[in-house]
Amino acid sequence: MMSFDFQPRTRIVFGPDKIDLLGELASELGARRALVVSDAGVIAAGHTQRGIDPLEQAGIETCLFDGAQENPSTDDVEAGAKLAARHEPELLVGIGGGSAIDCAKGINFIYSNGGAMRDYWGVGKALKPMLPMIAVPTTAGTGSETQSFALVSDAETKKKMACGDKKAACRIAVLDPKLTLTQPPSVTALTGIDALAHALETFVTKPRNPVSIAFSREAWRLLAGNLEKVLQDPQDLAARGAMQLGASFAGLAIENSMLGAAHALANPLTADFGVVHGQAIGIMLPHVIRFNAKQVASLYQELLDTTADVAGLPQPSDGAGGLSAFVTELVAKAELPTRLSECGVELAALRKLAVDAGQQWTGTFNPRAVGESELFDIYQQAF
Repeated sequence: MMSFDFQPRTRIVFGPDKIDLLGELASELGARRALVVSDAGVIAAGHTQRGIDPLEQAGIETCLFDGAQENPSTDDVEAGAKLAARHEPELLVGIGGGSAIDCAKGINFIYSNGGAMRDYWGVGKALKPMLPMIAVPTTAGTGSETQSFALVSDAETKKKMACGDKKAACRIAVLDPKLTLTQPPSVTALTGIDALAHALETFVTKPRNPVSIAFSREAWRLLAGNLEKVLQDPQDLAARGAMQLGASFAGLAIENSMLGAAHALANPLTADFGVVHGQAIGIMLPHVIRFNAKQVASLYQELLDTTADVAGLPQPSDGAGGLSAFVTELVAKAELPTRLSECGVELAALRKLAVDAGQQWTGTFNPRAVGESELFDIYQQAF
């Protein structure tokens, strides 16, 4: 019997053009002033203004913070919090990928509770209520819209800090698949691979439970069956919708079972060598699957059973090896590197990377125990 504490906090509004409901949804939360957090690329694509328009039409005064960066840093969050202090919002709206949404969450921590982002590294460290927040993801990747965690990099040390608090969970997630149509192919691939990893990792972590398993399984079915479709036909709206919903379900799985060694291994690659997160995940995940198979082969088998009738996916008889090869093939089909040596990572740095990976929180939830030695071996295999 697996114990769990399921606390659904995020309303999910899904479908084409649902961003047009943003003003109505914000009004339901009683807000009259909103701080919109977005980034330059999403602003240039017109999605940010598409969200601001219904807010203003509903009589909600808006202020835009356009300083969200990829892998948001403590500097980004502090700049946004200063703008929030001048504007005094009653609502935060994050429009963009996981970075913009995480940046908005970080702003919420500091604006609502004071101090610095480092004060909230960990779980449940915000003592005061936080502002309601609406997330409008324009990618299908992190699932941040359905999690209570913000990933923010320390501007000085470059370490990623996972800052979690149930009060930081978004009140509403608006999933409009049309917003993902403008993604460059590389972003579609990188975010999709990250989401797929979330489904695979959460399905086998130590804290997995009936709730997380249900979300992981459905996320895997949606993501694995549609990622190649959107790579081949970026305008396939049905596949885009399946990817966005799958990413959000994977986020709900993370909220209830956490992640594993693939993310522990990926974060130092981003911090030390600037390897984009999705790329780092795509390289490390196949090796982690093979490593974990000694402990959870039956769970990987169960996951494959759920997609046995989907053409092109690994069949149950392929086992964990087929699952691992499937991920590698997806990365290759996206025309992305499949080895660390192709990403500028230095062989001599693997030992230090293993030390840093061993300090990552997510590794503690991996189904098979990982320490510096095991992580070093996995890095070597991926090199």
